[in-house]
Amino acid sequence: MSIDEKMRTLADRIKSHSSAMLTEEAVKTAIILPFLAALDYDVFNPNEVVPEFTADAVGKKGEKVDYVIKIDGQIRILIECKPITTNLDKVHLAQLYRYFSVTSAKFAILTNGRVFHFHTDLEAPNKLDERPFFTFELSDLHSQFLSELKKFSKSDFNIDTILQSAHRLKYTSAIKKEILSQIESPTEEFVRILISNLQTGRFTAAIREQFTPMVKSAFREIIRDSVQSRLSTALAETEILDLSPDVPAIEEAEEIVTTEDEKEGFMIVRAIVREVLKPNRVIMRDQKSYCGILADNNNRKPIARLHFNRSIKYLGLFDRDKEERIKIDSLDQIYEYTDRLRATARIYAEGNGIKSEEAVAN
Repeated sequence: MSIDEKMRTLADRIKSHSSAMLTEEAVKTAIILPFLAALDYDVFNPNEVVPEFTADAVGKKGEKVDYVIKIDGQIRILIECKPITTNLDKVHLAQLYRYFSVTSAKFAILTNGRVFHFHTDLEAPNKLDERPFFTFELSDLHSQFLSELKKFSKSDFNIDTILQSAHRLKYTSAIKKEILSQIESPTEEFVRILISNLQTGRFTAAIREQFTPMVKSAFREIIRDSVQSRLSTALAETEILDLSPDVPAIEEAEEIVTTEDEKEGFMIVRAIVREVLKPNRVIMRDQKSYCGILADNNNRKPIARLHFNRSIKYLGLFDRDKEERIKIDSLDQIYEYTDRLRATARIYAEGNGIKSEEAVAN
């Protein structure tokens, strides 16, 4: 299995069994050791993966760091694990902070099995940064996260390469956070800058109150328009089948009308699962009572159903051979079910779990 496949297996595990990982030891066994193994480290070699590592120079008797990764005989990565229910914070960095300064480690990982924080010393040499340069959630893996993770694999590990990425990731992440903050709650200074060329006169409290909601709306419209543009492009790349092959009569086919909401819903689902299934494998097949979204244009491989032909809309999700209908008030709510849609698509991507015609008939 590739690193991508191994990591996605762990992602599925955290989604399915997180309730059984309430202790630190459970997280280590179920997630951390397989995570290290996925990066090609030999977890059974104590000269490569060292558990319960103690450094005498730390000055705290009996204090240990959970794991140390050695590469070419040198300590390079420190790992501190917490129970899955822990909200990771800088207070949990204490042991890593002390060990980082007295070992040859260049990177430190703080994790609860679900969230991983990667730290290094970008701000001051040999002093661990409080703010991570890279953070990801295992249950929500993206291709860009996997790309960064591969740099920590045994075969690709290169300190200089990772540090270059770390600098970019840390400050890009901070900028994105600031932009998101301005989108949700634009500051007076930010609003003032944006409207400086749009109105004359003093920037009064009344002007601020008038334009702040407009700035928020403009941000959201820009994002929505960008997403819609990408979805439209994705739709143009694949074939949309409006008619099931097993509809025998032209008269019946003519009664099927694919609405704009159904088209947009299809594009959203297709965009969500494209990390799992190639876009040309995701097909829309409209029916009289619902709009089906299938893998490989195969009725035995349903990804989702759009029940949009009534005043109340329902999204049909599949868990193995059963459909669950969920009421949605807007198409944006489809994004809330990203994990479930990808999990279903992954069944077909792996070439198994094909459902029977009878199972999906209802």
